[in-house]
Amino acid sequence: MRDLTTGKESTQIFKFALPMLVGNLFQQFYNIVDSIIVGNFINKEALAAVGASFPVIFTLISFVIGIGSGATIVISQFFGAKKYDQVSKTIDTILIFMLFVSILISVIGLTFAENIFKLLLLPDNLIPQAVEYFHIYIAGSFVFFGFYTISSILRGLGDSKTPVYFIVIATIFNVLLDLLFIIVFEWGIAGAAWATVISQGGAFITAIIYLNRTHELINFSVRNLAFDKEIFKKSLKIGLPTSFQQSFVALGMTALMGIVNQFGTNVIAAYSVAMRLNSLATLPAMNFGSALSMFVGQNLGAGKLERVRSGYISTILMSVVISIIVTLIMIFFGENLMQLFTKDANVIAIGAEYLIIVGSFYAIFAIMFSTMGVLRGAGSTIIPMFASLLALWAVRLPVAYVLSDQIGYTGIWWANPMGWFIGLVIVVAYYLSGRWKTRGIVASRDEIDLSSTPN
Repeated sequence: MRDLTTGKESTQIFKFALPMLVGNLFQQFYNIVDSIIVGNFINKEALAAVGASFPVIFTLISFVIGIGSGATIVISQFFGAKKYDQVSKTIDTILIFMLFVSILISVIGLTFAENIFKLLLLPDNLIPQAVEYFHIYIAGSFVFFGFYTISSILRGLGDSKTPVYFIVIATIFNVLLDLLFIIVFEWGIAGAAWATVISQGGAFITAIIYLNRTHELINFSVRNLAFDKEIFKKSLKIGLPTSFQQSFVALGMTALMGIVNQFGTNVIAAYSVAMRLNSLATLPAMNFGSALSMFVGQNLGAGKLERVRSGYISTILMSVVISIIVTLIMIFFGENLMQLFTKDANVIAIGAEYLIIVGSFYAIFAIMFSTMGVLRGAGSTIIPMFASLLALWAVRLPVAYVLSDQIGYTGIWWANPMGWFIGLVIVVAYYLSGRWKTRGIVASRDEIDLSSTPN
């Protein structure tokens, strides 16, 4: 566990963000390895089918992830205020919630998969493979939610290192199982899905066993779990805006995939690969923003507002510098990166163009996400939700639809940075207003322990 309320702000945030970044890089490596092996050892149709599945998967799980993020903020603020009994109750509550919701998600996904892909205008030749991959992936949603919950709990407690160890091990097994199932057993696209589910499930079970034996605040026991309605309400209060944001973002990405699907297999495959690389490229900014949320949560809980301001400035500087480096990589080496996934010249050219256009604006994304990190850490999650939804639904989707009709699929690529810019303007304006400073959970009237207040 890490106490983020003392020490140099930039150092604390960097040290907290780095393990998260490494862990999420390995987490992304799951999808990247799947795509590389699928693209090279099956065909571009399978590559496109895998890519078309992910917006749908993200749509189904995004609402739950938002609730989990709310619980993480609650944990971080209780931990910063040294209210360890409340920390334990929050952990129990979020675990019970995740258990029941994961079952519901699996049922919905298994029932409506084919209808969803048809609704998104996925070409008929891609639907069977997309459904096959999606069914296996979503059936294993319990292990994904379980491991995500454990990682979120630990980060709320200031421990961003432990999840990394399990992710690294899981990623290594995922690579080995991919090679075994796809190349040796020739299971096709199903092999990629099974490799991911099995390796993630192994990480989840191993994490539970390890933490039960070693962690002082965590003890996972099904018989001893207790659901706290009040804490769940607090988690919902913070997490629901993020949940709605995530859900509508996911729906928007799914709708965007519907626009992409109209341009055929080459564009779908290129977009799928470029999105993998884009997700990798934006991870530093996202993880610095997430680390800043934990930093802000603990320091607001401890009443140290000046550290919040300093941490915000430091995070922007670090994120922008890294984003500029990543931009240069995407511009000058984007085509080489695309070649890792496929040898099809048309797919490579289309994907490289995406990386040049979108990658040129990563600094804007970094500043936006750092600002959102402050607001979420303070419990002020409505504005980030509003900014994300407006940027996607009022800017990116309409622009993509209009420009794709006027100049082709390239118009879809240009819509992305336009949305980021609008989101940046909104969240920075709210940060400068200062209203987020009064949104802390622990500082609310019903949480103050009057017996400990000096006379």
